[in-house]
Amino acid sequence: MAVISRGFGGRRRESDPALPPGQYLTADFPVLSAGPTPRIATSEWSFSIRDEGGALTSWTWDELHALPLEEVHTDIHCVTRWSKLGTNWRGVSLDTLLADIDTSASSAMAHSYGGYTTNIPLEDLLGGQAWIVSEFEGESLDPEHGGPARLIVPHLYFWKSAKWVRGLTLMDEDAPGFWEQNGYNVHGDPWTEERYW
Repeated sequence: MAVISRGFGGRRRESDPALPPGQYLTADFPVLSAGPTPRIATSEWSFSIRDEGGALTSWTWDELHALPLEEVHTDIHCVTRWSKLGTNWRGVSLDTLLADIDTSASSAMAHSYGGYTTNIPLEDLLGGQAWIVSEFEGESLDPEHGGPARLIVPHLYFWKSAKWVRGLTLMDEDAPGFWEQNGYNVHGDPWTEERYW
């Protein structure tokens, strides 16, 4: 006689269909970083995009915030298995920042103050899927959560949403960033559990 136990499903997932496989719901906002928290004054902060030919386009804090700001309501999912639903951010779409940049690149490398990097296919940064944000839940983004500004790419695991972002380098060929060189998946889709190599 077979015994079937729901406890041996192989994946931890709560009943909420908004949770990707293997994730659990949290009301907190855990702080996970690859190194110490940089402290960057907004007067010193800038964001740049370098195209595959080397041309550089950059924005100061004030120039970025003069662009159209969008309210972003989204769920976020960490590779360490927590998910936070219904988060609220405010920032500038990558569609806006890339609109006047002539590129045939297929990938981008995000660079952070502090040296962190992560690679992202360009198609995952366009089409209303990614933002440079400076507010979380109506408040300025805390340094522990990536302030003064971070990239968010919420449809991918959250290590792709680089904290303390300072720029993107557009690339003709994909190359791994920090966690990708250390065993994490090069793409990071939570719905197909692209966690590790």
